[in-house]
Amino acid sequence: MDNDQGPKLSPLSRTVKCGEQLLEIEIREDGEGGWGLSVTNLQRVTSQWTESFDTEQAALDEAMKTIEEEGPDGFSMETPYKDVLH
Repeated sequence: MDNDQGPKLSPLSRTVKCGEQLLEIEIREDGEGGWGLSVTNLQRVTSQWTESFDTEQAALDEAMKTIEEEGPDGFSMETPYKDVLH
């Protein structure tokens, strides 16, 4: 349970299996009416999207699309930031 100590974590946040890796999708309020998105791999490397999303579902959809397109290698030290093209 979140206790108002930071941005609200969306209930749409989840862990998904991609190949042999687990990726943790975290969707949080950005404090400006939108939702931030990050994906963390088992090595604790986090890829952070540079733009916010209008809805939690839009953030989850983008994460799932990126995971499907890039696979687990898309979330490595070489790609710490993701750009969102609206």
